[in-house]
Amino acid sequence: MNIESYRNHCLSKRGVTEEFPFDESALVFKVAGKMFSITNVDNFVSFNVKCDPEHAIELRECYAAVLPGYHMNKKHWNTILVDGTVPDDTLASWIDDSYDLVVDKLPKRLKEELNKR
Repeated sequence: MNIESYRNHCLSKRGVTEEFPFDESALVFKVAGKMFSITNVDNFVSFNVKCDPEHAIELRECYAAVLPGYHMNKKHWNTILVDGTVPDDTLASWIDDSYDLVVDKLPKRLKEELNKR
């Protein structure tokens, strides 16, 4: 996966925005104002995604490319190394899972607004 395919996949999700809230390098993808993925646009070697705590541990045990979330709550976030050891479709599914986790926690009204888009 390269930065373009990562970005395009994130933006393909319903209601997603991209922002640089921290600095000019940290690209953050949000849905309804809630972050679901972040990466460094200047050095795309990894990205962070939100993950169910139990599943996060499982992924870390199964994949050398999955680490506790760098600069994030390590219980809820994983850092995914983009080193070619994990297929792109698997990486995309982890982005999807992160997005879905965030959407599932949104209030009913916001979920309804997303479904109208």
